[in-house]
Amino acid sequence: MPTSNPVFVALDTTDAGTAADLAQRLIGTVGGFKLGLEYFIANGPAGMEAVSRLGMPLFVDLKLHDIPNTVAAAMRGVVRLKAAITTIHASGGGAMIRAAADAARDEAARLGVAPPAVVAVTILTSLDQAGAEAVGFGGPVLEQVKRLAALAQESGADGIVCSPLEVDAVRRQCGPAFKLVIPGIRPAWSEAGDQKRVLTPAEARAKGADVLVIGRPITAAADPAEAAGRIKAELGL
Repeated sequence: MPTSNPVFVALDTTDAGTAADLAQRLIGTVGGFKLGLEYFIANGPAGMEAVSRLGMPLFVDLKLHDIPNTVAAAMRGVVRLKAAITTIHASGGGAMIRAAADAARDEAARLGVAPPAVVAVTILTSLDQAGAEAVGFGGPVLEQVKRLAALAQESGADGIVCSPLEVDAVRRQCGPAFKLVIPGIRPAWSEAGDQKRVLTPAEARAKGADVLVIGRPITAAADPAEAAGRIKAELGL
């Protein structure tokens, strides 16, 4: 997982040409690119290749969540997509997390490539306290995130996805080697949109975030490269 530039841009489009063109324009200002479920459904492995061939780290964000055998089989396919980072849901349980992590490492060893960092989604950043309770996560969001982070770490995941507001608590709990991937990043000059639990890039980085996932503040800007460069400068890179 790269550390020199922690910004991964969420290329939230279903069009492979648009994604590849935008990614090309952002090389040199960001650390990598994130492609999610909507893009993969529309374009499949060939669409992932359209971006990965640019040579930048690729975050394949499919949030796998199923029985352990199914997730393990899917994870082997993710490794073949040349992912640097990929996601599962921590709420799938310890056996599922372990199956995903083991499959990623075994398949990477078989292919002779670096395994992706397998990170477990705790509670989606689109959920606030009321939203988390409505889907069955009882108690404070922070405590639920810490509980799921502990489960993920014990089960072999490389890290978790959490909101910026939980970074410092999870870092204290899980130590410096556990990777923290943080969506819900909004520069002070951008709108929060549908994210409920947000911080600026510099604030999240200062708290110990390893990867900052940023979408619309860059992709919806009049000049995406300028916006990405502005964030890079704010991070002192």
